[in-house]
Amino acid sequence: MKEIKRVKLLCSFAMMLGVMMITTGVLLQSNGQTTSLNDIKIKEFDTENIAASVNQAVEKDKVEAKTEKLSLTDVQMQTAPASLLRIEVYQGMTMEEVSAQLNRSLGGILAGHGNTIASRSLELGADPYVAAAIMIHETGNGTSRIANGCYNFGGQKGSGCGAYKRYNSVDEGLIGMIDNLYNNYYAHGLTTVEAIGSRYAESGTWPSMINMYVSKIKSK
Repeated sequence: MKEIKRVKLLCSFAMMLGVMMITTGVLLQSNGQTTSLNDIKIKEFDTENIAASVNQAVEKDKVEAKTEKLSLTDVQMQTAPASLLRIEVYQGMTMEEVSAQLNRSLGGILAGHGNTIASRSLELGADPYVAAAIMIHETGNGTSRIANGCYNFGGQKGSGCGAYKRYNSVDEGLIGMIDNLYNNYYAHGLTTVEAIGSRYAESGTWPSMINMYVSKIKSK
């Protein structure tokens, strides 16, 4: 394509040069003078400027071709298949896949908040399935009074909601629960459900209940 453009430009300038030479010859003859083409000084046609113009046109074609190539590359990258952009964050799954799996089990006020649970848990280094399972167990899957009235999703003790800690929004409550899980358990080496249960709950059946919910979440 670039070679074709270059040939066209050279042909155009050659034609222009020929017309100018013929015109000069006609004018000379009309004045009663006879002059051979060899006597005409080619520099009178400013050939240096013509050559410079040709070079500028060629360089412009190169820049345009390079720009077109870059634009095509940009489009190809923007329309790259999703599989090439896949980022796995947990057990071979993307953030979207983990969030979607959590959402299939979350109910009540917890429904649809799988992404917040997954992203905050993985950001800190906690297991998102364990965090979700504890929330489901402690809130009756988002239906308990302290979950709906105080946004407390982990049964955390404190003030503002009777004997329980009160949060100001769903997101604040979710993040507060996960932060508590990490800071008071994972950060101290208590990373299994059994190890967490020894401090988290008085009931000896608590670990088995949490493991059951984890299995149910992963099966959906």
